[in-house]
Amino acid sequence: MNNAQEVTLPANRAYFSFKHKALRVIWSMTWLILASWTPKKFAPWRRFLLRSFGATIEGNSDVRGSARVWYPPNLKMASHCILADGVQCYNMAPIRLHLSTIVSQRAFLCSGTHDYTKGDHPLITRAIEIGPHAWVAAEAFVGPGTIVSEGCVIGARAVVNGLLEPWSVYAGNPAKRIKERKLN
Repeated sequence: MNNAQEVTLPANRAYFSFKHKALRVIWSMTWLILASWTPKKFAPWRRFLLRSFGATIEGNSDVRGSARVWYPPNLKMASHCILADGVQCYNMAPIRLHLSTIVSQRAFLCSGTHDYTKGDHPLITRAIEIGPHAWVAAEAFVGPGTIVSEGCVIGARAVVNGLLEPWSVYAGNPAKRIKERKLN
């Protein structure tokens, strides 16, 4: 997994180009009309739509109809991944899900924040990586620049930031490592 890169944009200017904003508007309308209502078995159709707008989705990964992807070109999903019902993928910077990653219901992946120490509150974006065989449980929050290492489990409603240790279980707000994850 790559280290997340930080990009700072001044708050008093447009953060994104007109083309970028136009793509997001067209994308949002497309998803709303053609995908948001679709049942689970329409996963190939939703993959097609995401790929058409620039997402990289391998194999049989799934983004459920009620999930929201802010900017498809910044989404990369390996095989056997899922963004479950109600997931918010606020991918102002790239978000990458590695092999067999689960992001459960209503989790929030957020790759943008603001620098509150500066008067103009510039936007800061940092990539998020979620390693192979990781699970982000229901309503968890994954902050900008977070690297969820291989095999991690992030408990329901946990708030994580930074680099997480491989094959570990994290819970709480702020999340702390509570134990090692062992598979039977």
